[in-house]
Amino acid sequence: MEYFENLNPTLKRYFKILSPEIPEFLCEYINTPAMQKQDRISVTSGTYYSKLFDIKLWYSSLEHSIAVALIIWNFTKDKKQTLAGLFHDIATPAFKHCIDFMNGDYEKQESTEELTTKIISDSKEIMSLLNRDGIKIEEVSDYHIYPIADNDTPQLAADRLEYTLSNGLGVRKHLWDLEDIEEIYNNIEVQKNENGIEELGFKDINIAEKFVHTMSKLSMIYISSETKYTMQFFADIVKKMYEQKMISKKDLYELSEQEIINKIEKCDYDNISQCFNIWKNATVIKENDVPVKDKYCVNVNAKKRYIIPLVKNKNEYIRIDKISEKAKEDINEFFNFKTKPYSYLDLNLKVD
Repeated sequence: MEYFENLNPTLKRYFKILSPEIPEFLCEYINTPAMQKQDRISVTSGTYYSKLFDIKLWYSSLEHSIAVALIIWNFTKDKKQTLAGLFHDIATPAFKHCIDFMNGDYEKQESTEELTTKIISDSKEIMSLLNRDGIKIEEVSDYHIYPIADNDTPQLAADRLEYTLSNGLGVRKHLWDLEDIEEIYNNIEVQKNENGIEELGFKDINIAEKFVHTMSKLSMIYISSETKYTMQFFADIVKKMYEQKMISKKDLYELSEQEIINKIEKCDYDNISQCFNIWKNATVIKENDVPVKDKYCVNVNAKKRYIIPLVKNKNEYIRIDKISEKAKEDINEFFNFKTKPYSYLDLNLKVD
């Protein structure tokens, strides 16, 4: 339990909201070296490091994974599902989804997940614990098989719920407080969706509307020009340095983000350090309808992250947009949100 005792007060209380009970077995898996590596990676895909973003709270991939596991434990009390949630981002490299952008996976953002089984199987500490607990690796290496852990957009599951709660707490933008999170979370229960599959849903329409309102604001941040530009910017810098053998793929999994940023800031190849400094200190991204010559100008799509949760309505469970005009308007505002096709800064990072 030492890990939880050493958390800052905000995260300690947040985790307690997600699960008043912290199972002992979870701590043992958290303390393995393979999991601890995730503590040096931010969930913000590089956005934490620029003045373009108003980020109030450092939040690691490890903390996100633990929070997902706690949500699953709270609603299922199932060890295998809980561990699948804990391991779901164990293959995440530095700068998270920026590497998906480097791999050309803009819209699904799942290109690194194929390494999950390998990383678990290569960890003698995790494998020893799994063997002790009589758990097969295939029962915890793919959280997609558990609908409470993960499901398809726009449904609500532990992963999607967690990053919405924490991102609104200040990880992406401060949009609600712990009291709001507690009110929302305590209104959630396991329901059956239109396909007869278990899904997290709301008991009360007013609380569901509150959740959707903030979720929609976050959904627009995820596809803003600032976010898309940053993810492509990191992807191109890492790719250029990788091609010049200045960064290895192993570095992305072994080094902290700050250690890699130190390499970037000292890189004298092709104007990289100067470009990084301009991006780091920028406060506004410029947009345009056509490409801008002689500037690092990007035009990419990004994964649309949104949720249309179930809500209890008399004796049935219905998607919130079917019974709430307020929620429908918030969701439609997200769907109608568009940036200009091209975004740029006054820097000239050359890319192929």
